[in-house]
Amino acid sequence: MLASIPLIALSGCDADPEVHLVSAPPPPAPLVAQTVTTATSPPALAVTTLPNYGTAVVVTQAPPALQPENPPERPSSDYSWIGGYWTWRDNHYNWTPGHWEIPPRAGAVWEPPRWEPEGSAYRFYNGHWD
Repeated sequence: MLASIPLIALSGCDADPEVHLVSAPPPPAPLVAQTVTTATSPPALAVTTLPNYGTAVVVTQAPPALQPENPPERPSSDYSWIGGYWTWRDNHYNWTPGHWEIPPRAGAVWEPPRWEPEGSAYRFYNGHWD
C-alpha cells in the first residue's frame, strides 16, 4: 500500500536558512516640541508633545465654569475628595465628576487639574498629589 503513495522529493530542507543580524541604536528623542492642530476654523485644539514632559492640551475656547458637586458620604477618614473638572475630548469639553480617593502617602495634598490662560488660548494642567 505504501508503494502506491507517490514520494515527493523535497529540496533544500536540509539547509539552514540564512540569518541576518541587524543592530542599530534606537532613534533619538525629538529635541523640539511637535504640535498638531485640529482642522477646525479657527483652530480649537493644539496638542503639543514635549520630550520627557508628555502631552499638553491647548484649546482656544474658554472652559465652562466648574459644576457644583455634592460629594457622597466620605467612605472613611483615609479618603480625600478629588473635585470634578473639565477635560477636552472629541473637540468639546467633557465633565469628569469628582470622587473620593486615598492619598498615596501621609500628608499628600491634591493639586487639582486646571485650565490656565495662555495668550488667546487655555492650557490644561493635570491634577496630581504633592
